[in-house]
Formats: sequence, structure tokens, C-alpha cells
Amino acid sequence: MFETQQGTLVIIGGSEDKEGECVILRRFVSLASGTRTGAGGSARIVIVTAATNQSQAVGETYSRVFKRLGAGEARVLDVANRQEANAAATYETVAGASGIFFTGGDQLRITSLLGGTKCDEALHDAYRAGAVIAGTSAGASVMSETMIVEGEDSEAARRNIVQMAPGIGLIREVVIDQHFAQRGRLGRLLTAVAGHPHMLGVGIDEDTAIVVRPDDIFEVIGSQAVTVIDGTQIRESNISESGPRAPLALTNVILHILPAGYRFDKKQRLLLLPEGADRAGRQ
Repeated sequence: MFETQQGTLVIIGGSEDKEGECVILRRFVSLASGTRTGAGGSARIVIVTAATNQSQAVGETYSRVFKRLGAGEARVLDVANRQEANAAATYETVAGASGIFFTGGDQLRITSLLGGTKCDEALHDAYRAGAVIAGTSAGASVMSETMIVEGEDSEAARRNIVQMAPGIGLIREVVIDQHFAQRGRLGRLLTAVAGHPHMLGVGIDEDTAIVVRPDDIFEVIGSQAVTVIDGTQIRESNISESGPRAPLALTNVILHILPAGYRFDKKQRLLLLPEGADRAGRQ
């Protein structure tokens, strides 16, 4: 399934600017305008509010922002239960969008409401057809195959500080965390990578996002930074032997801090410097 996908992901760390230059949301609208409607065409955006219990207010806020940024259409899809998620009209709404946006809230609400439904099928069909899929906060975490459901902030890496569950699977071999620097989540992302060292840990700060292209290269945009944790070269780990509250031992973890303009090839685990620089670095 992944090899045939042609869409773009915009994965946002939460609390993105909605009133100023709106760098991240403007990029999403721009990408959605050129995806299936052609250059200069109007974006057809569907705002999925399944993560929040304040769907009307949250949906209306994003609808106003996207229309102000030039979207031709920005409609709210409030899926209240799995019956609605399985409705033919829901499939048609999602499959026909050029941009699909997941709001923040609770990522487990998204997977429990949409997983295995016609809405979920439409999402993947739209992505394979070239749609842009974006998500902020909980809507960011849910993008991966395996997601962080909850965990303790501002804690050292310990075996029991993070809980994980299946996500919607738009990006593989990556685990996403959001509100990253602002909530002190390095310890819990390190713990997630220690338990799944084949997965790239990506911690996204607020008002910051990664734009993931079909070639598996992502670019950092926004005002803060993205922390990338590569565990494939870990030499020593005690996660299987340590007690639940004992600190983890991890050696030779590769860590990158990437502000706007930096890119990363997640397939090759290759850091790419901002365009215009004359070198690239590989760890």
C-alpha cells in the first residue's frame, strides 16, 4: 500500500499560528490547491473533527482560517459515531477532497471512531490519489502506524512513561510526538524509540510542522524546531531488563535538532541541509 501512495503529509506540532502569517496553514492550503485541482486551482478542504468534543467551535475556526487563506471550499466533517463513519456520504466527502485536515483533541478518538470504516478507506484512497493530509496535535500523532497515546511529560526516559497503540498508518517506521519542547517530551519519545528502534522518532514543537513528500523526504517549516531521534545505531539498551520506574540506559542514539528549512530523508536516515547550502550530512 505504501509504495503506491502519492499524497503529501503536513504534520503539525500543535498551537499553529491562525491569525498572523499562518505559514503552516497557508502551506497546507497552497498544497491542496495544486494537488488535484491544478496549479492555481481552489483547494477543497475537509476538516475532520473526530478528535475533539468541541467539534462545532473547532471546525468553524479552521473553516474561517482556510477560507481566508484562499481555499475554495472548507467544510467540516463531524463524525459522531462509527455508523456515520461508514456512511456512503462520508466516503464521498473525504474521497473528493484535495486537502483533509485533522484537528487536535484525543488521537484515540480518531482511531476508535474511524478505524476500519468507509471514512478510513476514503482517507487512504484520497492519499493514494494525491490529496494532502494534515493533522495538528492529536491529529499529528495519529498519522503513523504506531502512535503515542499518552505519556508523562518532563520525565527522564523510563519504560513505563509512554503508552502506544495503532494509528491510521499514513506514514510508516516513524513515531510522532507533538507540543514537543513546550511540554518536555524528550524522555517519552526516547522511550518510544528504545522500544521500537527501527522507527524514527520525530518530536515536533508548537507552531512547527514537517511536510512529508511522496519520496519520503520531509521539510521543516514554522517558527520552532523538530527533534529527530534515530535509534538504529543504538549499542546498549536495558529497556527489557529495567524496572518500570528505573531510568533507561541508551547509548549511541543519534539526535538531530532541525529548524525551518532543514530536510530529512527518512528512508535513508540522511540529513539534508537547507537549500542553497553546499553540503549534506549523513550520520
